Amino acid sequence: MYRFLLTPRWWGINVFVLLAIPFCLFMGSWQLGRFEERMDSHRTAGEQAESAKHAAARPLDALLPVDKETSGRQTTATGRYGKQLLVPDRELDETRGYYVLTLLRTDDGKALPVVRGWLPGDADPAKAPAAPKGEVTVTGALQASETPGSNGVSAAGGLPAGQTGAISAASLVNLVPYEVYDAWITLNKGDSGMKAVPAAAAQDTGLDLKAFQNLGYTGEWFVFAGFVVFMWFRLLRREVEFVRDAELGLVADADADEDPVRGEAAERTRETAAS
Repeated sequence: MYRFLLTPRWWGINVFVLLAIPFCLFMGSWQLGRFEERMDSHRTAGEQAESAKHAAARPLDALLPVDKETSGRQTTATGRYGKQLLVPDRELDETRGYYVLTLLRTDDGKALPVVRGWLPGDADPAKAPAAPKGEVTVTGALQASETPGSNGVSAAGGLPAGQTGAISAASLVNLVPYEVYDAWITLNKGDSGMKAVPAAAAQDTGLDLKAFQNLGYTGEWFVFAGFVVFMWFRLLRREVEFVRDAELGLVADADADEDPVRGEAAERTRETAAS
């Protein structure tokens, strides 16, 4: 009854099933591993952020370039405040407002973007407190340059003079006449009565949409593996039923001619009846 499994058609089906199931299981396990990596990264980032709050501040140059290990670390820098810009459409405590960003010119001639605080409402230069005069030493959480269009950072252009949509060296290089660090800091205490802006987690360390996509893909690949097994058993059962019907003479010749195995079963049935 199961001789049809040796036909070229079923050899092809069996080979496909034997290859598809391990592939689906491998891809599902890989996606699950990616989700677990993001979970571990999120957990590590949370622990790092908590420890960074109590760690001693280190000089800026000792923490550059910014990466997952140094993002959020306390740093200190000395210089003189220069050009001031506003960063509109930034929420804090579910209230819309803007950052007050001032460039701190250090002794090496480069400028460090410093978020001195947050104010509610529309960005208004008249309401933004002026930066302190003279040499100052600032302490805050180190942050990586922002990417427009991600993590709530506006990608809109055409902002009024004195405003920037993203805090990054690429965005600021055309707005200030000096070289800018590829990093920025947010002060631990808001300056001049402004609210301090909390440090953000490093990129690719949070439970964002990508993490849950990995989890969803995990389920999809395992479902595909189960579907392949289900379809193989369904085809097998259908073939066995057809062969059984052919042996009982319940299959028409037109149906039997479509498949050599089915035709052979029907032929054996006719020979048995004739004898």
